[in-house]
Amino acid sequence: MSMRRILAAAAGGVLVAVAGVAVAANFTSSAQTDFYSPGKHQFYVWCAGGSDYMASASGANAEDAQMKLYSQTKAHGKSTCWPIWQGSVPI
Repeated sequence: MSMRRILAAAAGGVLVAVAGVAVAANFTSSAQTDFYSPGKHQFYVWCAGGSDYMASASGANAEDAQMKLYSQTKAHGKSTCWPIWQGSVPI
């Protein structure tokens, strides 16, 4: 192999790696932005010894919506249930 082919292959590998990192960073950034954004959020409500279910709640961010949903489930006598954030719900 000539030196040109080796350098071209190395440059191509670097470009593919950079593109992969950019795509992965975009997914992470999007999830973090959704978590801290206001609006409606979807949760998987896990219940110890009971039936799990899906629910949604609105809040200033995902944590606020999670606490509102937890308070609602606790008020309905389901104190062993905990909402787990799944993502934001598009409007």
